[in-house]
Amino acid sequence: MTATSDSKKDGGFLETVRVIFHALLIALVIRTLLFQPFNIPSGSMKDTLLIGDYLFVSKFSYGYSRYSIPFSPNLFEGRIFGSEPTRGDVAVFKLPKDNETDYIKRVVGLPGDSIQMIAGVLNINGVPVKRERLSDVMEDDGSGRVVPVKRWRETLPNGVSYETLDIVDNGFYDNTQVYKVPAGHYFMMGDNRDNSADSRVLSQVGYVPLENFIGRAQVIFFSVDDHASAWQIWKWPWSVRWWRIGTLVR
Repeated sequence: MTATSDSKKDGGFLETVRVIFHALLIALVIRTLLFQPFNIPSGSMKDTLLIGDYLFVSKFSYGYSRYSIPFSPNLFEGRIFGSEPTRGDVAVFKLPKDNETDYIKRVVGLPGDSIQMIAGVLNINGVPVKRERLSDVMEDDGSGRVVPVKRWRETLPNGVSYETLDIVDNGFYDNTQVYKVPAGHYFMMGDNRDNSADSRVLSQVGYVPLENFIGRAQVIFFSVDDHASAWQIWKWPWSVRWWRIGTLVR
């Protein structure tokens, strides 16, 4: 073997390392500043999001805070380079209780709003939101029984419309106190109203500060039913929900 061939091999190896490094750097920048993948572990946002959905969240939608960059020091307070969440957005945020756990819910209350549930109907500033009854769906009631569940199309004051589920009448959080959303905070709720720990539970979630927002849910890029995992490739032919791939989150 000649010195020239050794040099070519060394050069090829270094070039491969350089390409891999650049690819990892680009992926890190995209994940940190542009889009971050998340998966859905619970049914609190059914039927908008299902257990086993994998989605991209836009990090730039609300700008950046100390929670935007994983493992970063506390470089600044508040948010930079962003706009405020809009009523109806499906957003990922850090649970205020520990500032570590990722939650995903829908923004229903803005700073200064009064929010209340009355007989299962969302009221914003004393006005019930518009609801249209849809056909029932069959769902697990949490005890292993499959039962018909009421489904509604709910329309917020700004025109954002989405479906909600109402598993039981007179659920624990179907009638609540009036929640007054503090300045700089937001009121978040799951679309699966009787199966969601959200801002209605002040001791667990409560009002979410603006700086705790990670980003807005944009699109489902993969989905697998709850009987399989994404890494179980051999189960894909019958476990992947192909029809959900590419679905925009609304």
